[in-house]
Amino acid sequence: MKILPAIDLKDGQCVRLQKGDYGTAHKVAEDAVQTARGFLAAGATLIHMVDLDGAKDGSHANYDVVRQVIEQTGAAVELGGGIRTMSDVQAVLALGVSRVIIGSAAVRDPELVRQAVAQYGDRIAVGIDARGGTVRTDGWLCDSGEDYLTFAKKMESFGVKTIIFTDIDKDGMLEGPNFEQLGALRRAVSCAIVASGGVTSLSDIQRLRDAGIDAAIAGKAVYTGALDLAQAIKEAE
Repeated sequence: MKILPAIDLKDGQCVRLQKGDYGTAHKVAEDAVQTARGFLAAGATLIHMVDLDGAKDGSHANYDVVRQVIEQTGAAVELGGGIRTMSDVQAVLALGVSRVIIGSAAVRDPELVRQAVAQYGDRIAVGIDARGGTVRTDGWLCDSGEDYLTFAKKMESFGVKTIIFTDIDKDGMLEGPNFEQLGALRRAVSCAIVASGGVTSLSDIQRLRDAGIDAAIAGKAVYTGALDLAQAIKEAE
């Protein structure tokens, strides 16, 4: 299992939210490039980045920061947030991003996922953000009403190799992941699953690893010091 440290960008700054609420955004680091360097030094091989402005309004305001991280650190980066068209997919790949995460658009326009996977294969991942078992869109603000397991199976049928699953109610709360929903997802699909939301301790990582989860995103716990990234990476392996 891999640990993917997270950098969430809003107005060009590294921030964290609680339960996806933009009103709770608070700065957690001074500089994205320096933060990425620290993650690489701890042993990270892939950094999870989210363009929060893009997720909310489709803007590309944080793309320059993403490009700087990749060019100045050499980091492998996956990016999600506001990727709604094939031209968006192409623009993100042009930044040097290793993997593109399609979220809300996968719900509204499933054919986009089919087309993107046909063209770019495993460089396309789908982000499933759920609350109460249904998929949320538009920066987690809208409830699609679609069951997360049904949606995951549909995405896998399109050839998606990686699903990034976030339980919104766990995100940024340092309360542990939603093991029940992740377990159900593991039983429902055979593609790689990345757990996001609530990963706080080495015991969380052990449980995810033992449950067959392929990777886990670590965000707030790393910034607060509750989770030592280097130790987490070793535990996951």
